[in-house]
Amino acid sequence: MNKFFQSTKNFLQDKLLLKKIPQWFQVSDEQMAEILETVREKLPTTEAILIGKTQSGKSSIVRGLTGVSAEIVGQGFRPHTKHTNQYTYPNDDLPLLIFTDTVGLGEAQKNTDSIIQELTDKLQASNHQARVVILTVKINDFATETLAQVAQNLRQLSQKIPYLLVVTCLHEIYPSQSDDHPAYPPNVEDINRAFNQLKEDFQGLYDDAILIDFTLEEDGYTPVFYGLETLRDSIAKQLPEAESVAIHQLLEGETSEKIGNLYRDVARRYIWAFSVAAATLAAVPLPFATMPVLTTLQVSQITLLGKLYGQILTPSQAGGIVSAIAGGFLAQSIGRELIKFIPGLGSIIAASWAGAYTWALGEGACVYFGDLMGGKKPNPAQIQTVMQEAFKQAQNRFKRS
Repeated sequence: MNKFFQSTKNFLQDKLLLKKIPQWFQVSDEQMAEILETVREKLPTTEAILIGKTQSGKSSIVRGLTGVSAEIVGQGFRPHTKHTNQYTYPNDDLPLLIFTDTVGLGEAQKNTDSIIQELTDKLQASNHQARVVILTVKINDFATETLAQVAQNLRQLSQKIPYLLVVTCLHEIYPSQSDDHPAYPPNVEDINRAFNQLKEDFQGLYDDAILIDFTLEEDGYTPVFYGLETLRDSIAKQLPEAESVAIHQLLEGETSEKIGNLYRDVARRYIWAFSVAAATLAAVPLPFATMPVLTTLQVSQITLLGKLYGQILTPSQAGGIVSAIAGGFLAQSIGRELIKFIPGLGSIIAASWAGAYTWALGEGACVYFGDLMGGKKPNPAQIQTVMQEAFKQAQNRFKRS
């Protein structure tokens, strides 16, 4: 083993090779498009189809599972069909979560029939992605006939797709003297009575039923995402193994943290999603096979982070930033690939390294874009210091995942 690492060290110290390393991280826009198309087929993507009335907590579920702010979630939804909008996380190119939100439910019978037909067509279409249907209903809403009708029609056609009944807005029927959430799960008489009634109303139409209350920070309830771990576990329990692991990793260590400002805190949620994708894709037991894939993923990450910080970048420009701020990590990347020659252990180390490196690169990019936003020239030494520290911390997180 020592001989292997010594030969790897000698290999990396070859000056000619070190000059060539940056070339290995160059991917043309055409190559990127091809790679992204392939990667989308391999990512453990989950589509969550949200069905419920307006103000029933659907957007709050998106906030809870992604960790991004209400403003960004609102801006991120795009029309998909006449009665659905979609939000992809972390982005369209590399989606780990796709949220399909129904709109107009309960407004008129004609709308309901159209919604049922659209969702029927969607669920019957062949799709490699894992799916889960989430029925959202407020704890104090007992006019549920329309939602139950939609669920019944769809359930008859899609028995293999799991359905979750998610009851929301619990604080609206808390006792008057309550000023915060009770311990979870809540043992409050009015909540228990209402929950049991709703489960009876939807009997046979769901695989699991849970209580959540996702509020805004200014509402004063702690935690903001009350019942998030239960929602996560309930969704993960219904999914194939790869998608289940991805759901847990996306929320690893983040469920109790508050949503902060538009920049660094939100950026970190996106960075973590890209890091999870990188670790997943890096577990390919072929030396150098993942170089173009990881480069493409990281360029997509820099493009998205740049947008958060007000910088609109082409893929080529984003690739230039990756090369500029990565510094000595490029040589280490080659070492990561060479270690795949060690059977078994190699790919595990490679996956951990790829996830940690992607996280470190994202943290470095935040410093880079933050300096530009503040009118300062980015400091390469400071960026390298931030990346080194971020890399160490991220490695520990991925070893625990």
